[in-house]
Amino acid sequence: MQAHAVVATRPRCVEFRPVTVPEPGPEEVVVRVLHSWISNGTEGSFIRGERIAGDTPRGDADPLPFPHVPGYQKVGVVEWVGSSVPALQSGALVFATVSRVEGMFYPAGGHVSPAVTHFEQVWRLPERLEPEAASGLVLTQVGYNVAMRPRVAPGDAVVVIGDGMVGHWAAQTFQVRGARVMLVGRHDDRLARFSAAPGSATTNERRDEVRAAVRNWAPEGVQVVADTVGSIPAVEALLPLMRHDGHISSAGFYGPHGQIDIQWLREREITLHAPSGWSRSRMDATLDMLARGEIRTLPLVTHRFPAASAAEAFDRVLSRREGVLGVLLDWE
Repeated sequence: MQAHAVVATRPRCVEFRPVTVPEPGPEEVVVRVLHSWISNGTEGSFIRGERIAGDTPRGDADPLPFPHVPGYQKVGVVEWVGSSVPALQSGALVFATVSRVEGMFYPAGGHVSPAVTHFEQVWRLPERLEPEAASGLVLTQVGYNVAMRPRVAPGDAVVVIGDGMVGHWAAQTFQVRGARVMLVGRHDDRLARFSAAPGSATTNERRDEVRAAVRNWAPEGVQVVADTVGSIPAVEALLPLMRHDGHISSAGFYGPHGQIDIQWLREREITLHAPSGWSRSRMDATLDMLARGEIRTLPLVTHRFPAASAAEAFDRVLSRREGVLGVLLDWE
């Protein structure tokens, strides 16, 4: 079966080209993709050759993972349904994660259409939700997961490190839970996209001394530090400001530098959460919050490209240009 896909052919090189995908089986659906959302951090890391699998850094002895189809999130229309697939019909508008491909380093990827996908990796979209808003659902769920793990009470102070998409969605979810949030970033344009509730704030670490800003904002102490960028020094700098029995929630990619001194945590009885990946229940909960407008995704979209212009889209992501945050590929 023929399809088109975004293909990473070598480090930092992306093409849009025809690919072969397997014939669908009885537990699979075929999705005609409308929009896919680039995961800047994860996909960029794989395309640069920094990872070999999931959250596993690539070692010197590991092969370079090329060619591969990057990504893991898209929305589209169901065009075919296998005989063993429950509760889905052709014509349904759905979200899908990874889909099978042939002839690649990995047997599955995200940016491919038509997409042959197991039904357990497909979610029907609520009628009231714009499809584009759900096209980054896996990554949105990462932000949700970061914010749902720690124990917080209304009014608690939470510091979210990172003004990328996961940072924003974690901050939004913490606010839904009643926490006050300090979003720490490096880009004024990104920080300006944060809809801060009363008591919440932002700070730019390139201009402000973060520890002083946090101390003045939360003199009672910080209940949660949520790291979405993978910076142990940033986390350690905030440890002295944390409450006894506080929480660290980490979703950053640290490569080979993800070590933290447990004894430091024990002194304040701080709990470390390390959420990863996605689950059916968390995806369901995130989709519900999207449909209710509690999490907002479209305000983070800065660029849209036709899927055929994926090379240009990824060049912007990989070069980490100013002003680039949410990047969508439109397939029709």
